[in-house]
Amino acid sequence: MPVSLPPALASFPDLLRCPTCGAGLHPDRGALRCRAGRSFDISRHGYVSLLTGARATSGDDAAMARARDRFLATGRYGPIRRTVANLAAHAVPGRSTVVDVGCGTGYYLAGVLEQAPGARGLGLDTSARALRATARAHERAAAAAWDVFRRLPLADGTADVVLDVFAPRNPSEFHRVLRPGGRLVVVRPTGRHLLELRGRVPGMVAIDPAKERRLHTALTPFFEAAGTELVQYVTSLTRPKALDLVGMTPSARHLNGADLGDHGLLPDQVTVSVLATAYRPR
Repeated sequence: MPVSLPPALASFPDLLRCPTCGAGLHPDRGALRCRAGRSFDISRHGYVSLLTGARATSGDDAAMARARDRFLATGRYGPIRRTVANLAAHAVPGRSTVVDVGCGTGYYLAGVLEQAPGARGLGLDTSARALRATARAHERAAAAAWDVFRRLPLADGTADVVLDVFAPRNPSEFHRVLRPGGRLVVVRPTGRHLLELRGRVPGMVAIDPAKERRLHTALTPFFEAAGTELVQYVTSLTRPKALDLVGMTPSARHLNGADLGDHGLLPDQVTVSVLATAYRPR
């Protein structure tokens, strides 16, 4: 029996494009199809898979997505979420479109939509498990499987806001899909982010000290900064929450049980420190 088109996804076929031919998509018997007949199935979990060819392997696996869901539900990253929503607010008046690239479980996208009653949101990610969460994160949040390093399956100038929160970046594509007055919101860690965890847990991925310089080099041809906020605070951690925090980061791919087996190893508090910047297209 064909899967019905989720209401949130039903608002996006006018903006989505076939990743092969670039034509528009229309709903048809549990799928989105282009005029050439290519079909992209809608999962019973509420997202559409637009990926073709070789699959990306960098997205959250099931364990990482579950850890992310549990940790974000504690509200410990709430200040980051509120900052993202505030930075996006300038560009989301009325009927606007928010695209979250590398959306994970849709936590930040839902935060923006909660502050923008007229907006619709689309989360893009390679992780099927994470997209299940995005599709139910907010009634106006749609979800699609896609790889940030490919040409985005969106028409030119259709997004009012692009979110990139702890995610890979594709500056030229972000610029292409944003309308001229839109905003790109980028969140990335500073050198102090999760310092206590990185100091105690062998195998935690280090933060590149050249990260800011590389970000500036990549974005400058396409964007100029409109404002940056430092979000920094210390939050308490129980051992289960510390394990979830480690488990939702890229470090989880490099750690094993032995790395976290010592009950005295994990800190009972951690520094959260990120930079959030709103960029306008050049």
